[in-house]
This record gives sequence, structure tokens and C-alpha cells, in this order.
Amino acid sequence: MDLGIKGKVALVTASSKGIGKAVAEDLTSEGCIVAICSRNKEDLINAASDIKRKFNVEPFWAVCDLNKQKDIENTVDSVTRQFGKIDILVNNCGGPEAGNFRDLNDVNWQSAFEQVLLSAIRFCNLIVPEMILREWGRVINITSLTVLQPADNLMLSNSLRTGLIGFAKSLSNEVAKYNITVNNIAPGYTLTNRLYDLAVHNGKKSGKSHEEILAEMAKEIPMNRLASPDEIASSVLFLASKQASYITGNTIHVDGGLIKGI
Repeated sequence: MDLGIKGKVALVTASSKGIGKAVAEDLTSEGCIVAICSRNKEDLINAASDIKRKFNVEPFWAVCDLNKQKDIENTVDSVTRQFGKIDILVNNCGGPEAGNFRDLNDVNWQSAFEQVLLSAIRFCNLIVPEMILREWGRVINITSLTVLQPADNLMLSNSLRTGLIGFAKSLSNEVAKYNITVNNIAPGYTLTNRLYDLAVHNGKKSGKSHEEILAEMAKEIPMNRLASPDEIASSVLFLASKQASYITGNTIHVDGGLIKGI
């Protein structure tokens, strides 16, 4: 199937590992010109090398700490100077610190706010106006199942990722007339470093091994297994496609049936 995005310029944030990297690989496989960013230069170099080995195309990369406005500005400026535009923006970030209400202080909240919500708003502020001028664009936010079913011990994620959903819905209504879609993917339990870290954290609190915690997570899912990053990336790829041109303002959960709501 021709997804109609060959030659489109895509920026994927936090994309040196996990879901972000899988998204960058899928977009590259469809002929997109892909830019990746992360705060870790070594991880970026390794990710770029992997993508080049698989597709014989080296992605553009930039070091970017999502909590720093200047890094975000420099990243967008570098990509647009290199390619002239950004057609597809995939806002991804690592999960904020785990913890319940009484575990968290103002510093934790401010850091998570900048990482999860403000970073996406900053990228949109810089990129969406140019999409409006060209009358085409895709904004896809990778969030979490916590926006649909809050998770224990993830107060920051429950709160701020849900804020991102509200922002995205409002933005989608404003820009739809310019052929710009704004959607969200809410992954379920996915085999990434983030999930491993959460399993270790929860294991320490419960006295169980992280392997036991991961096995218990899998049992909660009707499909009886955890997702791979590739399975999440496929959903992002579809929302970027021409076939998804009439889908906007939606949050799609890719979770193996974990969410209980209708």
C-alpha cells in the first residue's frame, strides 16, 4: 500500500531507543526524510547507524534535551535549515518519574511538566504555523494508557499526559481546515527500557523480581503478552499516512485489550 508520505520530512523526538526509534525506522522504510533527536549523543549515533544499516539511509540527528527550550529551538532550526520544512511531527518522550502524590515535590512536577506537556507544545509552536502555510501536516503524540486508565504509582504520567490529550484535541479543532491532523497514540505495556525500569521500581516496593512484575503485567492483558515497539510504531505510521487524512482529534489505544472501558 502506498501511504502517500514518500519524501515528507518527519521529526521524531526522543527517538534514539524504544518506540521513538521504531517510529523513525517505519517512517524511513516508507521513504520519509527522517530527523531524530535525543539528549544522549552516543545513543543517537548508534540509532542513526542502525537505521542506515537497515535502510541504507542515514537520518539527520540532533542532540535535544526536551526539558530545555533552547535545545528544542535549535533542533527545529537545524532540521528546517537542512530540509526546508517539517511535514510530520511525532512528539515522544520518556516517562516521568514514578511515584504517588506524597512522594512528589515541586521539582518533580515542574520537570515532568516540561518533559511531557511543555515540550510537545513548544515543538508545535515552532512547527505548526509552517504546516498551516503549506496546508498539510501531521502531529502525532505518543502518550500512554494512563490517559485512559490511570495507573497506580504514576501520578505524574496520569496528570500531565492527560493534559497533552486536552491540548491536542483543542489544537486539532483549530488546524483541521488546513489539512493538518492531530492525534494521539496511547500505548499499553510495551517492552522498552521505561517498562523495565518501572518493573524494577515496583519490584523493590513489593519484594518481587522485575521478571515477576513483567509476567504479572502480561497476565493483565487479554493477548497475554507485552507489546513490541514495532507494534506501536505501526499505528503512528498509519496516522501519518494519506489514508488517515480524515482522522483527527483522536486518541487510539494500542494495548492488546488492556483498557477496560468501552
